[in-house]
Amino acid sequence: MQNIHSFRILIFFNLYKQKTELKQQYLANKHYSDCDNQEDTGFSLIELIVVVLMIGILGAIAAPGWVTFVNRQQLNKVNDAVLVALQDAQREAKKKKLNYSVSFQKNTTTQNIEVAIYRTDAGISTWNTLGKDVGANSNKLLLGGNLSGENIANSTTNSPVSYPLSTSAKITFDYMGTLTLPNNFGTVAAGTEPPGLKIVVAVPNAANSASPSSVQRCVIVKTLLGSMVTGKDSECN
Repeated sequence: MQNIHSFRILIFFNLYKQKTELKQQYLANKHYSDCDNQEDTGFSLIELIVVVLMIGILGAIAAPGWVTFVNRQQLNKVNDAVLVALQDAQREAKKKKLNYSVSFQKNTTTQNIEVAIYRTDAGISTWNTLGKDVGANSNKLLLGGNLSGENIANSTTNSPVSYPLSTSAKITFDYMGTLTLPNNFGTVAAGTEPPGLKIVVAVPNAANSASPSSVQRCVIVKTLLGSMVTGKDSECN
């Protein structure tokens, strides 16, 4: 009986010893594995160069699209400001029962597009940067139009838009908010609709910054009653 008990103790001791050895071996292997993992962390120089090159290529592809997007956003904001300026002048004319005018210009010093809303008989006292209140930056945009005088579109057929807009051009509303006389919405072929009075803002042509690209926005005063619509691109020619 004693021999059996001693045999059991020996077996238990051997099992415990094997378990201890296996545990020590596992911990030793785990330590080496952790060390290996630590040595493998981070990036090699080649990997970093590849990543930088990929970022550069993607940036070169995306940059033109981003610039185009920003230009269009600025263009839309400035065109919205043109519409608001015309509507403000029309509203003031009806409210105060007086003639009110709107004039636009490209400032030759700052290159900003500017607007003046004023009582016609008082003349212009202050020019304001167009769209500044909505974060628009107009100094890289062109200003054009088909006006040759007060409420008068160019006399040439279809009243083509010219750049820059004539400094004598203005749009005037009377006490009812309609266009003052005389007025002319453009000469066109019989049976076609007059082009109206156009104020145009455009992104400059990449090859010639003094001429417009095809990316354009405009506000068109269509009728004697002073109704207005907005247009884009080919509608603004």
